[in-house]
Amino acid sequence: MSKILITSALPYINGVPHLGHMVGCLLPSDVYARFMRMMGNEVLYICGNDEHGTASEVGALKENMPVQEYCDKYHARHAQTYADFNLSFDYFGRTSSEQNKEITYHIFEQLDKNGFIEERTMKQVYSVDDGMFLADRYITGTCPHCGYEKARGDQCENCTKVLEPTELINARSTISGSTNLEVRETKHLFLNLPKIENTLTEWLKTKEAFWPDVAYSIAKKWLKEGLQPRCITRDLKWGFPVNKPGYEDKVFYVWFDAPIGYIGITKQWSDEKPNERNWKDWWLNAKDIRYVEFMGKDNVPYHSITFPATLLGTKEEWTKVDFLKGFSYLTFEGGKFSKSEHRGVFAEDAVKEFPADYWRYWLMANAPEASDSSFTFESFVGTINKDLNGVLGNFVQRVMKMTASKL
Repeated sequence: MSKILITSALPYINGVPHLGHMVGCLLPSDVYARFMRMMGNEVLYICGNDEHGTASEVGALKENMPVQEYCDKYHARHAQTYADFNLSFDYFGRTSSEQNKEITYHIFEQLDKNGFIEERTMKQVYSVDDGMFLADRYITGTCPHCGYEKARGDQCENCTKVLEPTELINARSTISGSTNLEVRETKHLFLNLPKIENTLTEWLKTKEAFWPDVAYSIAKKWLKEGLQPRCITRDLKWGFPVNKPGYEDKVFYVWFDAPIGYIGITKQWSDEKPNERNWKDWWLNAKDIRYVEFMGKDNVPYHSITFPATLLGTKEEWTKVDFLKGFSYLTFEGGKFSKSEHRGVFAEDAVKEFPADYWRYWLMANAPEASDSSFTFESFVGTINKDLNGVLGNFVQRVMKMTASKL
């Protein structure tokens, strides 16, 4: 029997998940977890809501709610939706937990002690009309690499390029729509990826024969282009305050503490029954663990480069991913699913119309592994009628009829 650690990409708390989220990480990880359990392995399947960052703040502003109340509301909706889809998480937690805060602080302190944290003064976009710096999703504009007109200040969803807000063309405030923007200087903390690059490169070489092309090619592309120091703090209110003198008014960047959330959520699970289970058996100096991650291709850079580099930089024996399964996108009727634009089929609505197994079957049968795939209602109806009602239904009916005739 093997010990299998499985994590699905942590869904953002803002809004509710659509079918693209389900097939891009949540459902495949569930199917894999179920199969590993059937094979007799000891499985720990962890997921939870990613609650920090501008996605939460922007969502709360739109609904005129305190951020904590907003997160509580949508955490409950997410958890109910996944239960309705019969996802078999061993624990579904939250990245805003005290457990995650504790581990995030520890990992940061180790990185700082080992010389992988540096202070830098950087130029950042400031909205005169909003009276604040515009980090990440507080700013949108045209991607300088692919021309996508709705790129965010942290990443372009279209080409997956990681961005800085100052790179956007025709930038505007997500909050007010204002284009009255200035570039001002502000001080932040950076993870010095170039100092970890050689160690990371050697680690990544051990994955070439095992990772799918979607994941490995993205990681190699990043290394080929050369790693740059990555800012890990933000001028925001919602998040973990930085535990370093002079930075108490800033919080950690969501992409720093969110992947650590896999560990923090496991500690939440462990703390519920401390005499029965220990999170360190899975994450720290753990033996004989096979760790498998599932995510959409836009999350691959953070999980194949930034998060492993973070763990390597601590010089502690943290469990790192053995197999990273990256998925392409599921499109909707020829276009893109979008939570922010309310475009597509949303999971909590889907299960009100048809049984969860209908959706689970179609999504897994059309999972966008090597390339993007498209959802259409015509395809959904045709597949369910042909495969489930026709082929499987006919098989069950014939077996039952034959059995009844022999009684």
